[in-house]
Amino acid sequence: MKIAGFQPISLCDYPGRVAAVVFTQGCNFRCPFCHNGGLIPRDVAGQRLMPQGELLQRLAERAMLLEGLVISGGEPTLQGDLIPFVEQVRGLGLLVKLDTNGSRPDVLQALIERRLVDFVAMDVKAPFERYAAVTRVDADTAEIEASIHLIAASGLPHEFRTTFVRPLLTDSDMEALRRALPPGSPYRVQAFVPELAADPCLRRAS
Repeated sequence: MKIAGFQPISLCDYPGRVAAVVFTQGCNFRCPFCHNGGLIPRDVAGQRLMPQGELLQRLAERAMLLEGLVISGGEPTLQGDLIPFVEQVRGLGLLVKLDTNGSRPDVLQALIERRLVDFVAMDVKAPFERYAAVTRVDADTAEIEASIHLIAASGLPHEFRTTFVRPLLTDSDMEALRRALPPGSPYRVQAFVPELAADPCLRRAS
């Protein structure tokens, strides 16, 4: 696991739970509004990553104070050793919430089938026909759709969410996106924080 950051405690990242948060390095999307732009590159020269053993030790020391761990990023499903890592976290008695962009439905399916995740939050970036424009990559929207349906049918607590950024998205885009999501699945529109945007052009002038 390429662990680029660790938050020992959070009261807002896992709904209804006291959790720690781990941030993985690397993402396959290049969203200009991303507020974790430093986590986008797969490899960052000279950056100190936290050893997995150190993270697990810190979690073990705090296990009595925590209910769960949020695995965020970057995009966690790009990590080749995600499943064994989650198995170790579950061995500490912690629940696991996964934050994902939905680009790896095969990994999601494996996690769900093995009952290794307890909550999934998926960022749905745009209506499917606008994914490439918003993510700045040639995203496979069939995989995005597969992940949406997989999560909705899993029976797990979950939510879909979108960061609403003008002019990248319009009101009509948001309506189209809502219609494309499964009925009954929780959906949240996230606030855009311009000051943290990966693309300097989206940042507010100081």
